Amino acid sequence: MELAHSLLLNEEVYKQLGEFQKAEFVFEWLQFLEKLLLVTDRADIREKQKKLVEQLTSLLNSSPGPPTRRLIAKNFALLYSTGDTFSVYQTIDKCNELIRSKDDSPSYLPTKLAAVVCLGYLYKKLGRILGNSFTDTIGNVLKAMKNAESQGRYEIMLSLENILNGLGAAAIACHRDIYKAARSCLTDRSMAVRCAAAKCLLELQNEAVFMWSTDLDSVATVCFKSFEGSNYDVRVAVSKLLGTVLARAVTSKQATASARPNVRKLSLEEAMELLGAGFLRGSSGFLRASGDILKGTSSISRDVRVGVTQTYVVFVSTLRGQWLERNFSAFLSHVLDLVSQAHPKVYQTQMDAICCRHCVSFILRATIRGLLGEKAQIAAAKEICQAIWKMKKVVDAVTSDSNLETRIGTTDITVSQHVLVCALQELGSLIHGLGTTAAPLLQDSSTGVLDTVISVILHPSVSVRLTAAWCLRCIAVALPSYVSPLFDRCVERLSALKSSPEAVTGYSFATAALLGAVRYCPLGISHGKGKVIMTVAEDLLCSASQNSRIAMQRTQAGWLLIAALMTLGPAVVQHHLPRILLLWKCVFPLSPKDLETEKSRGDSFTWQVTLEGRAGALCAIKSFVSYCAGLLTDEVIQRLLPPLPCAVDLLTQLPSLCKLYGNPLRTSSVVYRLKLYELLAVLPPKTYEGNFTAVLKELVADLTAPDSQMDASTVLLPPLCHQDDILLLGPLLQETDHRFIEDQLVLGNNIAGGSLEYDPHSIYDKVAEGDSVPKPLPPTILVISAAAHLFGVIFSHTAECQRLQVLEQLLDSIKQTKGSRQQIVQLNVVSACSSFLKHLASCKGSLGPEEVKKAALTLVMGALESSNPLLRCAGAESLARLAQVVADIAFTAGLAQVSFDKLKSARDVVSRTSHSLALGCLYRYLGGIVSTQHLNACVGILYTLSQDSTSPDVQAWALHALTLIIDSAGPLYHVHVEPTLSLVLMLLLTVPPAYAEVHQSLGRCLNALITTLGPELQGSTTTISALRTSCLLGCAMMQDNPDCLVQAQAISCLQQLHMFAPRHVNLSSLVSCLCVNFCSSYLLLRRAVLACLRQLAQREAAEVSEHAVAFVKDNREDFTPDINIREIGLEGALLSLLDKEVDQRLCQDIRETLSHMLTSMAVKKLSFWLKLCKDVLASSADFTTVASVDTTQEEEVAKGDDESVLTSKSHETSHPFTNPRWSTRVFAAECVCRIISQCENAGSTHFDITLAQERKQRDSRDDFLVLHLADLIRMAFMAATDHSDQLRLSGLQTLLIVVRKFAAVPEPEFPGHVILEQYQANVGAALRPAFTPETPPDVTAKACQVCSAWIASGIVSDLNDLRRVHQLLVSSLTKIQAGKEAQSQLYNESTSTMEILAVLKAWAEVYIVAVERQKKQSGGHKQSLKITDSTDESYSDATSSANGLLDLVQADLGTLSKLWLAALQDFALLTLPSEYASQLPVEGGAFYTAETIENARPHYQNSWALILYATALWLTSTGFIVVDPDEGLTNLSRPVTPTTMCQDSSSRAAVKSPEDVNTDRFHLILGISVEFLCSPGSDAAMENITACLHALQALLDVPWPRAKVGGDQELGVELLNVLHRLILTRELPDIQLAALEVVRQILFASQEHVREKRRSAEVDDGAAEKETLPEFGEGKDTGGLVPGKSLVFATLELCVCILVRQLPQLNPKLTGSFAVKDGKPQLLSENGSKLVSAALVILSDVPAVCSPEGSVSVLPTILYLIIGVLRETAVKLPDGQLPVTVTASLQALKGLLCSPMARAEKSKTAWTDLLRSALVTVLDSWDPVDGVLQEFNEVGLLTAITVFILSTSPEVTAIECLQKRCIEKFKLALDSKDPVVQLKCYQLLHSIFQHPSRAISHPYTHSLASSIVGKLQETEKTKPENSAELQVVQEGIKVVTALTSVAEEEHRTHLVACLLPLLISFLMDENELVLATNSARNLHEFALQNLMQIGPQYSSVFKKLMASSPTMKARLESAVKGNQESIKVKTTSKHVKNPGKSSSIQLKTNFL
Repeated sequence: MELAHSLLLNEEVYKQLGEFQKAEFVFEWLQFLEKLLLVTDRADIREKQKKLVEQLTSLLNSSPGPPTRRLIAKNFALLYSTGDTFSVYQTIDKCNELIRSKDDSPSYLPTKLAAVVCLGYLYKKLGRILGNSFTDTIGNVLKAMKNAESQGRYEIMLSLENILNGLGAAAIACHRDIYKAARSCLTDRSMAVRCAAAKCLLELQNEAVFMWSTDLDSVATVCFKSFEGSNYDVRVAVSKLLGTVLARAVTSKQATASARPNVRKLSLEEAMELLGAGFLRGSSGFLRASGDILKGTSSISRDVRVGVTQTYVVFVSTLRGQWLERNFSAFLSHVLDLVSQAHPKVYQTQMDAICCRHCVSFILRATIRGLLGEKAQIAAAKEICQAIWKMKKVVDAVTSDSNLETRIGTTDITVSQHVLVCALQELGSLIHGLGTTAAPLLQDSSTGVLDTVISVILHPSVSVRLTAAWCLRCIAVALPSYVSPLFDRCVERLSALKSSPEAVTGYSFATAALLGAVRYCPLGISHGKGKVIMTVAEDLLCSASQNSRIAMQRTQAGWLLIAALMTLGPAVVQHHLPRILLLWKCVFPLSPKDLETEKSRGDSFTWQVTLEGRAGALCAIKSFVSYCAGLLTDEVIQRLLPPLPCAVDLLTQLPSLCKLYGNPLRTSSVVYRLKLYELLAVLPPKTYEGNFTAVLKELVADLTAPDSQMDASTVLLPPLCHQDDILLLGPLLQETDHRFIEDQLVLGNNIAGGSLEYDPHSIYDKVAEGDSVPKPLPPTILVISAAAHLFGVIFSHTAECQRLQVLEQLLDSIKQTKGSRQQIVQLNVVSACSSFLKHLASCKGSLGPEEVKKAALTLVMGALESSNPLLRCAGAESLARLAQVVADIAFTAGLAQVSFDKLKSARDVVSRTSHSLALGCLYRYLGGIVSTQHLNACVGILYTLSQDSTSPDVQAWALHALTLIIDSAGPLYHVHVEPTLSLVLMLLLTVPPAYAEVHQSLGRCLNALITTLGPELQGSTTTISALRTSCLLGCAMMQDNPDCLVQAQAISCLQQLHMFAPRHVNLSSLVSCLCVNFCSSYLLLRRAVLACLRQLAQREAAEVSEHAVAFVKDNREDFTPDINIREIGLEGALLSLLDKEVDQRLCQDIRETLSHMLTSMAVKKLSFWLKLCKDVLASSADFTTVASVDTTQEEEVAKGDDESVLTSKSHETSHPFTNPRWSTRVFAAECVCRIISQCENAGSTHFDITLAQERKQRDSRDDFLVLHLADLIRMAFMAATDHSDQLRLSGLQTLLIVVRKFAAVPEPEFPGHVILEQYQANVGAALRPAFTPETPPDVTAKACQVCSAWIASGIVSDLNDLRRVHQLLVSSLTKIQAGKEAQSQLYNESTSTMEILAVLKAWAEVYIVAVERQKKQSGGHKQSLKITDSTDESYSDATSSANGLLDLVQADLGTLSKLWLAALQDFALLTLPSEYASQLPVEGGAFYTAETIENARPHYQNSWALILYATALWLTSTGFIVVDPDEGLTNLSRPVTPTTMCQDSSSRAAVKSPEDVNTDRFHLILGISVEFLCSPGSDAAMENITACLHALQALLDVPWPRAKVGGDQELGVELLNVLHRLILTRELPDIQLAALEVVRQILFASQEHVREKRRSAEVDDGAAEKETLPEFGEGKDTGGLVPGKSLVFATLELCVCILVRQLPQLNPKLTGSFAVKDGKPQLLSENGSKLVSAALVILSDVPAVCSPEGSVSVLPTILYLIIGVLRETAVKLPDGQLPVTVTASLQALKGLLCSPMARAEKSKTAWTDLLRSALVTVLDSWDPVDGVLQEFNEVGLLTAITVFILSTSPEVTAIECLQKRCIEKFKLALDSKDPVVQLKCYQLLHSIFQHPSRAISHPYTHSLASSIVGKLQETEKTKPENSAELQVVQEGIKVVTALTSVAEEEHRTHLVACLLPLLISFLMDENELVLATNSARNLHEFALQNLMQIGPQYSSVFKKLMASSPTMKARLESAVKGNQESIKVKTTSKHVKNPGKSSSIQLKTNFL
């Protein structure tokens, strides 16, 4: 294919190719040429233009296929527009000549069509350049059309559209001719031609004024005719044409009145009248239509009505939203008038009425929801309300209230019902969409929405009453706060008016609808409402028999309410279950005998009532099974079963009852039958096995002799067909934007579609996805569907022996009927059979003996021969299911063979389509029918069928079957991939575009091939490259196809290709293709576009965004979508689309795409993203929220309202998002949160204003989040103060994140302040509305969280400022104290639990922070006493703010502590395992009720941890001193908890002692903590674990709890084990450190306990001998520690766990032995070091808990670990620092060596031995490993030796061999080259020499003194050059000085004699001092100082030395003299500088 990439066609290659390859090669070349011509230089094109024209012309003559001819035409047009145009006329003449040709043979047709297409593109591109040649051309083309067949007419229409587009107004001369031709084509028999004609006329109306003036009526008439018998595409195209023309006619007034005075003006009324005529009378002439209406034979076809409905929507959409706002009143009254009593004859049947109602609903929904913003929608809702009110008045006039109970409906009333139904549905739908933003509408008393709706509940018509109830349900879902008031109102009216039939049904419908709404309201309703409903329902059922006039209504209402009650779920229903089961039991007779007596006694009316009642009961039980599955225990099922046999018996009696009483019973019996079938289908089949035979008999009767003669195939079969196969059946069953009205065409003429009145029980049920109103179908149809479904369930559970009999009966019934009845019976039987096979396959049952298989096969084969394509589809599916169930290779092969034979012999379409699909289905369920031979045969046959150009259906079905085989065969198919791909390409190149279904099947086939090839497509071999090119070619052909669904296939194929071989897909062209189809009118195409975008955005978001913007900039004139990508980028366009779309799947894709784009681009394009979000959120200026919006913006909006329609565009572009929906705004707020989190991941600069400003100055392109803080706050504020509750929640969440992330960012201009402080007013204003009484609890709860975060963050230090937000929390605290009785009854009780706990949690957080701050400051205060002066203001400020915050909380602490303890006790009860449920308080806890216990659990889970920590802190602060139990209760209006904790003492029999109260509280906190820490689930929040550990720490800070833990060893061990497990399962360092702190405290508690016992024993036995004292501490006399019971053992385990994790080499199992040292020492991370240090601190404390013997047991382990850490982490650091771990191990070592156990008599010897060994281990650390000397921290090890020498008794270190080794190490250190080591060595020796015990210090003085003096004497020659060396010398001199003081007399003089010359040698005279270095000068001063001290001390030696050496003396004297002079100078200068300084302050500073 690379050879095709050249400007001229490579003819040599071309000639060598085969026929098909030529076509492919040409297509590839033309594609390349199209791109090349755009970028090639004009001169190069002109050079080769002649040759190119010849080549293109010859291709034109070579019968090109549809995609090729389009490309030839495009290239011709491009060539002439970029090159010279001189030969263009020759080309046009050539084309005209080809068109005029008389050759009518099929082979010549493609050439003619190519010429037509070519003309179209030439004129489109070159337009007026071509002069007047167009008249001949158009004449020629129109002449050719007279004899053209459908393909020709189709291409001519499209070509004329292009010609008109290019010529514009110039072609005015031909407009009439084209108009006439196109008009005739609008009613063409070919649907593709109709579509093309509509497009042509749409282009024509741009210039042809007569179309929307003089000829408007005829245009409308022909459009109406065009709708007759049309398909979906035609309706879309023609409605677009007619809608646009009418919109032009209406808006043309202003623009054209002056220019064309004779143009007829059209008013809006006339335009709508015209459409109304089409809607009501269709396309027939007015006279004929009116005659029909008078006769009562009106027969307007549904497709016309649906077409006109779509036209209405196009008409209004073209005029745009502002026009609709201004004219809404007129529009509404016209649309409602379509279903009003003005046209009674039009709606003679209920079906007609339902169809029209659907159409009107669709018009209203599409226009109002699609075009109006929320503000305008509210205005529209008011208009609708007024319309309802007017109709209501009409009704009231007819039925005065006086005869309320006896009135009857009249014709006038029943006719008005349709208007009311439409208006109520739309009102409900509107409010449902508006959500809580509709609150102002409902609060507006002048509109009175609720009164209006409730007033209609008493309308005489059932459908109006039901719709009013539905409208209330919508209101309740939108505004959950209205559920309870509406419920109460309806129940109250129901009870008050229960003698009125209308009131009983109306209010019961309303109540049931409201109950159905509850599950969509997260806040629920009060639990007590269930009880109310049960009472009302029972009352209605019991009183039904008292008044026969309303018996029926009461019975229906009673059961309807019970059924609706079930939707509240098990929590509510379980309390009423016994009563419900009793009612269920009573509704049916107990035995067949009773049934017989019933039968003999009843009359028609009683039977009607009885059947209604029983149907209602069946419904209620079905609802119970559906919504309360959790309660369906075996016991309940047993209680449900007894009435079932009787219910089935009654079913068998129904036919005889119907005969007896005739028609009145017919409907009731059908409903009863339906409800029983539905119930049986959801019950487990085993439960009613005994009734199988009876039920089966009835089912067979229903299926084979149905009451209804309707073809219900579109209802029965789609659920039984595979989703993929339904695509075959054309667009009718596909999803479209018009599905709501298109459904009525799918269902066929006998069924109108669903409506609420067919099943009142749908009022509370779930609504089918995509429906805004429930649309249950008539029971006569549903009963067949239910029978077929139940047949499948029961038949798959019946005995195999019975099956044959039933199947034969079904077969006979088909044979015995004839004609259309036979088709219906066959349809019913096949669907039942299909359902049976489906169930059998799913439960893996067996079919039975051979005869059963044969019978089933006969049934299925019959379906394959049906003329109904849907039935054939189901038949093929069933055949495959049958093979799957039989699961026998031979049987399957037989089936395949039958289909092979049929396909080879049969010539009819039916057999060929059904059997080809059967083969595909067999593959789908049996994965490749095993052998490859079968596969070859299948593929061969399907290849042949797919090339059968005589029947597009056969082609489509065969290709679909091929797709199924490709999908199922997997790798087996690889051999066929190449030929199949060639076949697909060949068909794409040759099949006419009008056969869209074939192209769609080709698309699916190509998609399957791409999937099969998968990642192989990335390969670079020749074969793979060729396959890949073919795939891309196929995609290109499909992209060029005019059918939108084929384009959708192309996009999904490219998406697959992009997934497998991204490098080979041209992203730029793919993105441009996506942009073009972004706003397509086809839902499936938009879905494909967004699915593809979502995938692209995951990988290459930035590139996609850039390509989109580049594409839009390049194609300004061609591309004008509804959404402005140029200004707001692809991201903004997606947000706009999200706002307009209603399809849920699409919206989800848009959200995901935006999320991916945000993740990868938000940080780089920060300003852009934030502006997008801000624009969306700022648009909520629609409503004047609390000060949230600039007034200027609102004024602009107001001005804009008055502008004319023609200028509306300019206004709309000024704001990129006009009135976005609340859901879009919520998404924008979520995006803001995501942006913050992305910035957090990107780096800290985003949260550091100083750094951000610096970097921004350096590079203005850099952008940081902190610079946009004002915008973030503003957005959060706007969202948090909106009308929409969901948006408020999102806004508060955003605010919370902003506060948390920016709390610590300092304000550079005001040091000591943070940047957020300036926004405190905004934050306060955003929070305040959330605390108003009417705010929902979830919003208040979230606001509490923000309050606590704000206060806790420390942003505001001024207490007065803090009080604003603090006051909000105080108000909520007051609110929650009011008690359960005062809680709002609007929502479920669990919501008050949520609110209370949120408040308590917020207070807990504030209290915790206040306490922590105070701790910090008291810690800081202690230090500050040393450092600061009392005048340091900032410190005192900080202290006061911390204390102030604590004071703020302190005021309410008495109340809070009680509430916290109550909440904790609740939580403790709720965490009990289920077996203790009986011990829970009957009435519930302090803050939850027993009934809502399950709903309350999550709220406690969410808040317990912080409350626990706060309570622990409070108890700590009181030191467990019990305050007066009455204190703080004065301001509590109730006892806080139902149990004994903290209750008023008077209310208890026995007052608990303070000790008991403390113990209870201690165990409560400990119990909750341990229970949680034992097994914190993997999802447990880290904050909860940390809070829990902190609570334990706080608890153990106080002596009383410590004594509890210390005194109870088991408890201590248990706690340690829990902490050990926690450390093992949680890696977070913070958690592990907190756990270690608790361990330390437990050990400390134990130490205290042991100490106390020892002390008391000593006091008690003071007189006795010491030996007799019992041993305290672990290990007792033996030293044994029992694992599991020993605290010490548990502690050691835990410490080892921590140490070995950080230093695995400590584990002897790993290293092989204890003493082995492998590798270098290592430096741990900061966290690792902290953990190890904490563990070492604990280890050193362990011996204190042991007895002497016990300490001996643990000592080796502890020493091993401490020295191990020392050795393994002794890394050499710069500047001689010690690693943290080394310091910690040295401290631990010191603590251990100082232990009293080392000196205790019983353990002294063992300790001495062990400590010697330890010292040896330390000394061994110096030894080389494997002959290599390690680099380690000598200072650390030397210090360790020193610690041993100084801290142990002399016996340990005074052994000669050990001393010798120690001295050796010191010598080594003295000789070290490293000054730091030398310095440390001197310091350590200094401390050793000063040791009081001579036994210890003397050996070292003897051995090392001479070395030290020697080292110092060396420095006489080499003076120190830097400060390090200077320090070493100074330290050395100090050591020698110290030595002299401790030396014996005879040595002392010698030492002084050595020291003095040394010191004098360091002195310098004045001249030397001036030139000396700093080091030398410092040394001089130091030496002089020392000489001054030593001289007087040892004066004799000094004098003798001075006398012996005059030079020394002279040197000394000059130094002293110089020193005195310098002192003089200094003191005088000081006096001058600071005359006022007092010496005391000086001293203080000097002292420091």
